Amino acid sequence: MTEIPLSPMGRLMKKAGAERVSAGAREALAALLEEYALVLAREAVKLSTHAGRKTVTDADLKMAFEILR
Repeated sequence: MTEIPLSPMGRLMKKAGAERVSAGAREALAALLEEYALVLAREAVKLSTHAGRKTVTDADLKMAFEILR
């Protein structure tokens, strides 16, 4: 079970063009997004720590995203 609710996963896939989305697909997307979010968050924490801050900012997340890209 993931921290991310499954209903938004179906909506995201429909926005991407899917006509129908299975429960398994919603669960898989939530799990994959959660896994990536943890990697992204860890990188953002490293950046804020390196900058001597305890607070992670949106700039840290954006920079982490660019690094991981």
